[in-house]
Amino acid sequence: MKKLLTTLTVITALSTSAMADNATATIHVSQGNQKIYKEIYGQFAEHLGSCIYGGLWVGENSQIPNINGYRKDVFDALKALQIPVLRWPGGCFADEYHWMDGIGPKDKRPKMQNNNWGGTIEDNSFGTHEFLNLCEMLGCEPYISGNVGSGSVEELAKWVEYMTSNGDTPMAKLRRQNGRDKAWKIKFLGVGNESWGCGGNMRPEYYADLYRRYSVYCREYDGTRLYKIASGASDYDYDWTKVLMNNVGHRMNGLSLHYYTVTGWSGSKGSALKFNDDEYYWTMGKCLGIEDVINKHAAIMDKKDPKKQIGLLVDEWGTWWDEEPGTVSGHLYQQNSMRDAFVAALSLNVFHRHTDRVRMANIAQVVNVLQSMILTDQKGTGHMVLTPTYHVFEMYKGFQEATYLPMDFKCDSIMVRGDQHAKNGRKIALLNTSAAKQTDGSVIISLANISLDKAQKIDINLDGFTGKTVTGRILACKSITDFNDFEHPETVKPADFKGAKLKKNVLTAEIPAKSIVVLNIK
Repeated sequence: MKKLLTTLTVITALSTSAMADNATATIHVSQGNQKIYKEIYGQFAEHLGSCIYGGLWVGENSQIPNINGYRKDVFDALKALQIPVLRWPGGCFADEYHWMDGIGPKDKRPKMQNNNWGGTIEDNSFGTHEFLNLCEMLGCEPYISGNVGSGSVEELAKWVEYMTSNGDTPMAKLRRQNGRDKAWKIKFLGVGNESWGCGGNMRPEYYADLYRRYSVYCREYDGTRLYKIASGASDYDYDWTKVLMNNVGHRMNGLSLHYYTVTGWSGSKGSALKFNDDEYYWTMGKCLGIEDVINKHAAIMDKKDPKKQIGLLVDEWGTWWDEEPGTVSGHLYQQNSMRDAFVAALSLNVFHRHTDRVRMANIAQVVNVLQSMILTDQKGTGHMVLTPTYHVFEMYKGFQEATYLPMDFKCDSIMVRGDQHAKNGRKIALLNTSAAKQTDGSVIISLANISLDKAQKIDINLDGFTGKTVTGRILACKSITDFNDFEHPETVKPADFKGAKLKKNVLTAEIPAKSIVVLNIK
């Protein structure tokens, strides 16, 4: 059944000084029928900068507290986040990674140069066993990105056998020699990454033929059911999706899509911390532009797959700013402000509306790279800080596996500056929201007030639901440029929210300017 989408009506504000009219919404609690897949809250860990080495992994002999080589503070923070899926080893790195270099005794593993990201020399101490064991410890699904660009069909086929075979097969025997008797549980397998660019600079027709070949030889061992993911388009490349749907079709279970909130790919991308109001509002419009991109790719997919059996996986998304001054070039270390938290909240709200097609999303990246959850001290002192984006993901945990609820919604909006893909600007609602029914029958609502200077009052009719209690949490800031660092790790953190009142089936809340609120109604 086709999902009922949110009906959004907006009224353009007459001036920035005018008082906003009350926003209104009706949430149709009895009409929900589409699950919000937990994998939409997926993470991404690439061998890039200090995401792996110094982020997730410090080694067993490190003075930094660790669990079998994994940083204990980072592990504990990710465990608390309940991450559902983790993508590895790339990214661009995946198509230069040869998995056999990362197995066996660590002192015998060959070093390699990371040609994509700063020319860093890596010792391969974090490989297949280290990654898959980490996923087991975290309780999340591993998502393996296979090497198509510089690898071979045989190499990827043997990797699948090594990870998933429990039989008396050559790769299973090699795995046992390396200390792991039982095969891991692997579901998600990416056949290449960005094959149109760093993954081989291929034409879609050529990649489609390669995918068909690779997918044949990625066998399913001992009851394994692989969810095979084709390397899909970058944001606005609709022809790539069309060619793959025509030439690959249901040979793939999923098709990836990459979309970054970025000003462009040449020159400065702007500072993560120093930006003005216009740049902030442009960022909100740009991140919300992903909805139009999803709609257009989905429309192409619908022509060949009207039953929506092929998933669209947004397995790279997030903000991309200039690297922090004084950090290693090519390591993509950037700070994370309240502006980034809004990008996370708004993007997740979009994904909720499209789970009839969007089956997974992986923010880039989990530690120390781009829009990360966690930052660790690069001087090796063992300090760690949670970013505002981490707090959004933690506050939104209740949406995982909940049932999306359709909504009629009206609030003020503003026009923001556009770009080459929105030449007439973008109209954005000042209040961005999503709602779902959790497995225990309670209702969860997210309310993100984009406005920098006006509180937004909203009256919500809970059609088909009578609540008894409402509780909430808020992520707020004094300035939209606020961020957490090692000296001030709690500048931005969640707090209890007391600004909501519930009377039977009517909820009234006043959301302060530049704040994100999550409410639970029981």
